[in-house]
Amino acid sequence: MQKKLDELKNRLHEVEDLNLVAALLNWDQATYMPPGGAPARGRQMALVSRLAHEKFIDPDIGRLLDDLRAYEESLDPGNDDAALIRVTRRGYEKSVRVPPQLLSELNEHAARSYQTWIAARPVDDFAAVEPMLEKTLDLSRRIADCFPGYEHIADPLIDFADEGMKAETVRALFADLRAQLVPLLREVLEQPEADDSCLHQTFPEESQRAFGEMVIRQLGYDFNRGRQDKTHHPFMTKFSLGDVRITTRFQEDFLANGLFSTIHEAGHAMYEQGIDMKFEGTPLAGGTSAGVHESQSRLWENVVGRSRVFWNHYYPQLQTYFPKQLGDVELETFYKAINKVQQSLIRTEADQMTYDLHVMIRFDLELALLEGSLSVRDLPDAWNARYQSDLGVSADQARNGVLQDVHWFAGTIGGAFQGYTLGNIMSALFYQQALLAHPDIPSQIGRGEFETLHGWMKHNIYQHGSKYTANELIQQVTGGLLTIDPYMAYLRGKFLD
Repeated sequence: MQKKLDELKNRLHEVEDLNLVAALLNWDQATYMPPGGAPARGRQMALVSRLAHEKFIDPDIGRLLDDLRAYEESLDPGNDDAALIRVTRRGYEKSVRVPPQLLSELNEHAARSYQTWIAARPVDDFAAVEPMLEKTLDLSRRIADCFPGYEHIADPLIDFADEGMKAETVRALFADLRAQLVPLLREVLEQPEADDSCLHQTFPEESQRAFGEMVIRQLGYDFNRGRQDKTHHPFMTKFSLGDVRITTRFQEDFLANGLFSTIHEAGHAMYEQGIDMKFEGTPLAGGTSAGVHESQSRLWENVVGRSRVFWNHYYPQLQTYFPKQLGDVELETFYKAINKVQQSLIRTEADQMTYDLHVMIRFDLELALLEGSLSVRDLPDAWNARYQSDLGVSADQARNGVLQDVHWFAGTIGGAFQGYTLGNIMSALFYQQALLAHPDIPSQIGRGEFETLHGWMKHNIYQHGSKYTANELIQQVTGGLLTIDPYMAYLRGKFLD
């Protein structure tokens, strides 16, 4: 059996290396590649992704998995070899259903679509991306149709990102959350509005970057195994467990954007950097799901990064970076500014109270597009109508509306957004467990010490990679199931108490 297991691992190493080469090509396109490189880059990414897919769905891998089934069943489910075989089999059974040519077509189209979006967004040109989005929708439906028997056409696409989740499951969870969130939001909005003018000054990009990198280094992001670069829409990527990179964007007239996107992406990256190195080159060397991944970005960005104790420590340092802008601004004023609750247009800049409403809007629009009840042509109007009804605002520019997020222009429609709210819910759930184990974590944060919290996350979540499903991990960490209760208690405690 060991010989067959070794052969499986060797084959998987090749697949993972090809996938990581594709990630490198994508990172370059999003950071330093000149616009003229887009057509060739699309072909290159399509080729590498197709080769990786073909290698993974090779019938020999299927035969190896069959031969190893008895060995897997003889092991404890928590055994690393058992997990590798189990996770690989799940991935194989999904991947073998998707024709390599279809995947290649999607990747080539996504590269072209992304480049079109980059040019269209600054000039509010939805017409330029409309045919691209039509093609994306068609490809998304074709991929979903590779999995006949679904209850909703979005189910296979959601499952890719958050295994085990279905459209109806997410809808029900979101309905419960909305039922509690909307009245709470209404109550918070009745309070005096925070003055956030201190954030809307001129903050030189170089100083923003220096402060942000100092902070994330102290949080635990390892620059010996990572770096930060600029992009149009921030993301984290990796080329190995020893090379986990983040990107961000800065606004010189708004401090919060660059700072919190930096912390957000560092949260993703610390997760990947914390995966046990023995999983390198295998399907276990990645995060559990979109939701679990977002639990870490949202935990570090919001639960930690927007907390009062965090800024008790860091605000005097921030003032030294921006003495003219913040030297005379009180800590409490700044704290209320970065946590200002308001009905706004931009998801990535939204406060914690309204953020999930932004996600729900996108999730509902995705389902409508896939169902065929909403056309791409009518998407901008549908977007603005939902923003008006849910948040009382409407975008007069496409860049602040339907063009603001990269997701639909660089991947599929379906499964792109639910992970953010799942992550918010899980962030409170995991943080609650960390506090039960180490009640002094808040006081440590107030001293700029993060080793205990980072260490707890690494031990309980990061090191496992994708060894467990999200539900298995939640059960293991909390002893129960996913629940919105800790998240709602956290929001009430922060914004009302």
